[in-house]
Amino acid sequence: MNSSLEVVYRKHHSDRHRQDFAILEKERGTLFAKLIGSGRKVLDLGCRDGVITKYFVNDNEVTGVDVDSAMLEKAAKTWGIKTAHFDIQSDRWPVQASYFDVVVAGELLEHLYFPSQIVEKISRLLGPGGLFIGSVPNAFALKNRIKYLFAVKKGTPLEDPMHINHFSRRELEEMLYKNFKKITIFPLGKKYMGLTRIMPSLLGHSFAFCAEI
Repeated sequence: MNSSLEVVYRKHHSDRHRQDFAILEKERGTLFAKLIGSGRKVLDLGCRDGVITKYFVNDNEVTGVDVDSAMLEKAAKTWGIKTAHFDIQSDRWPVQASYFDVVVAGELLEHLYFPSQIVEKISRLLGPGGLFIGSVPNAFALKNRIKYLFAVKKGTPLEDPMHINHFSRRELEEMLYKNFKKITIFPLGKKYMGLTRIMPSLLGHSFAFCAEI
């Protein structure tokens, strides 16, 4: 596959220096690793070059998915993972239903035209007790709202041209609850002297989540 979407993402990854980089890498990677544990069959959607994958690859069977074949090849060589090269927004996914224990989608859902449909697909890939783990930017954090008031995109999720959906905490939870029973949300980023835990919707930079079948 060498689609126009792959060409666009390959340029995006290059222009925005996305090799060996992920927003809130250590915080997200450490949390994902803790939630996943070990001895799991993991599908990592939108893994790019494995910059987050490396945190949970040990003692797990990981399959990485990305539309950018060059980044995916690097992930396979660097971290020894299995890979599947396809567009997540395509109709058919060449992976087995009800096979995986965990599906990971870090900073992915905001890139999708119909994220609720993808979440439904993800639920069908998981076996009993399966987990869907991921993260999205908090598009309506207080600092972003102030910038939007003055029509400023820089430093907000709107600055990334590949972000075509934007989530509040409520919208994220509503989407996940359509296919999962138990949802836990983790605000990420600066703690602001503990206030982020009290007001995550206003102060969290991003939201990580763990959804259980």
